[in-house]
Order: sequence, then C-alpha cells, then structure tokens
Amino acid sequence: MRVLVTGAAGFIGFHVAQALLARGDSVVGIDNLNAYYDVTLKQARLDLLSAHPHFSFLHTTIADKDAILPLASTGLTHIVHLAAQAGVRYALENPFAYGESNLMGQLAMLELARAVPHLQHFVYASSSSVYGGNQKIPFAITDPVAQPLSLYAATKAAGELMAHSAAHLHRIPTTGLRFFTVYGPWGRPDMAAYLFAKQISAGLPIKVFNHGQMRRDFTYIEDIVGGILAALDRPPPDHGTVPPVALYNLGNSKSEPLLHFIHVLEDSLGQKAILDLQPMQKGDVPETFADITASTQDLGFRPTIDIETGIPRFVAWFKGYHG
Repeated sequence: MRVLVTGAAGFIGFHVAQALLARGDSVVGIDNLNAYYDVTLKQARLDLLSAHPHFSFLHTTIADKDAILPLASTGLTHIVHLAAQAGVRYALENPFAYGESNLMGQLAMLELARAVPHLQHFVYASSSSVYGGNQKIPFAITDPVAQPLSLYAATKAAGELMAHSAAHLHRIPTTGLRFFTVYGPWGRPDMAAYLFAKQISAGLPIKVFNHGQMRRDFTYIEDIVGGILAALDRPPPDHGTVPPVALYNLGNSKSEPLLHFIHVLEDSLGQKAILDLQPMQKGDVPETFADITASTQDLGFRPTIDIETGIPRFVAWFKGYHG
C-alpha cells in the first residue's frame, strides 16, 4: 500500500504513519507545521518518520489545491486524512483557521481522492464534538449531530456531509472516524494530559472547567491507531444502491470523571495538582462517552488500555522528552 497521511507531524498522524511503516507500507506525509502549538514537537515527530526509507514528506497546507492535486499521479492507493485545525476554544479566537483547514482542506482532499486512479479507501478524522448538545449517553453513530456547540464541531459535522456527497457522486469508498479525547506519548500540548502534566510539574495551577464536574472518554493512542488501521483495511463495499460510506466511533467506551484522571496523573508524576476551578467554557460539553458497538462489530475494535495503564506510559514519555 502507498498511503497518504495528512497531519503526519501531528499527534495521531505521527503514530499512524509509524504503524503503517512498521507493517511495510510506504507513506507520503503532509503537514504545514503551523504554530498552533510548539513546532519543535512537530519537527521532532517528523524527524523520527523521516529516518525511515519508505517515508516522504510534503510541507504544505491541505487547503492548497495546487500543491495537493498533483499527488494524484504518485501511485497512492489509500488516504488517511487527519490534518485539521483542532481545538474547541481556539475557534473563538481564530475562526477563519477552521474554515480554511477543516472545510477547504476537506474539499481539497476529497477532490484529490476523486482524482486518484482506483483509490481503494479514503479515511478521515471526525470528532466526538459533533454530538454537541445531545443528552443521550453514550453517543452512538445513529444519534443526531445537528446541534453543534462550537465552530470546530460544526466544521467536523460539515466534513462528514461533504464526504458523504463525494462517496455518492464519485463512488469513493469513504470512512469517517469520530475520535474521543485521545492521549498518550507525543501528545498535543493543548490537551488535558500534556497541559496538566506540564502545569503540575512546574507547580502551577491547572484550570479545571465546570468546577471539575466533567467526564471524558479518554482513549489511549495505541488503541486509536489500531482502530484507524482496522478501518483503513476494511473499505465499505459499493453495491451501487447506496454510497460506499461508513462512520464509526473510536473511543475507550468508558466515561471517566476528570478529577479521577487528574488523580491518576498526580500519582504518576509524584506531585499534587493545584486546582483552579472554573465555570464551563463556551462550546464545551460536560461529558463524552462512546458507543463502540458498530466499530467493534465491523472492525474488531476493542480498546485494552485504561487510564491507570495509559497515563503512566504518557508520563514516562513526558519526563523523558522534557528531560
């Protein structure tokens, strides 16, 4: 397989590219190495990938169709589209970044998929954020997603609709994956595990929203990568009557209290946290919880790593990376 991985210098993209290379696939990575978070971390991930002889890299933004579309003639067989402007809160500061990356970028990647001869599968990242104001727990793929609480969520839901239309019009086998709070080594500094670890280690307070009354379906990166590769290897069939599309939740299927997550992190770091309890932030939700019935049935997706195992692994990497 020759796989295009967008966001290859990002957290999930880096791990997916590593896993593909490890099993013998060749990988073309794309990333714009933007400054949303520490570029040094992105470059360190990229340096590890670049040491592999079957990895090549294109430094560009996914919304640049003039740079993206020529890849159609490079022998691609699969696309794993993970690049996006992430973050719920950052959309309040820079909304246009979400329009460019998550909407125009999704369109450019779908047009690339359309142009690749005999593309076998287009897999793309969605998010648990699409469930928005839903009150039913756990979140199932059949639940409505027409009540987004953030611009980020709205762009991810729009991306799912765009992918569905491309599958219908151009018969592109397409699978969307709704990720639930992914953490682990080489993680994103703006997400809870990394952000909290950094603040706790420095003896600084951590902001805990909704006065700590939050629950999240924390999912370890190794489990997520297993789900992505399982999906990639199982394109939805095209029987001609309906579009060849699939949609799955990838989560740990366990909703953990945020305060318990913090306690496990404290134990792993050997240091107590100073809690700065804050009200709920705009665009956030009090709980996420994945119903993974479909992904277990269709993909064999069965997460095995709980936070009591995953957080110490993350902390070991964190301490090693930061010396």
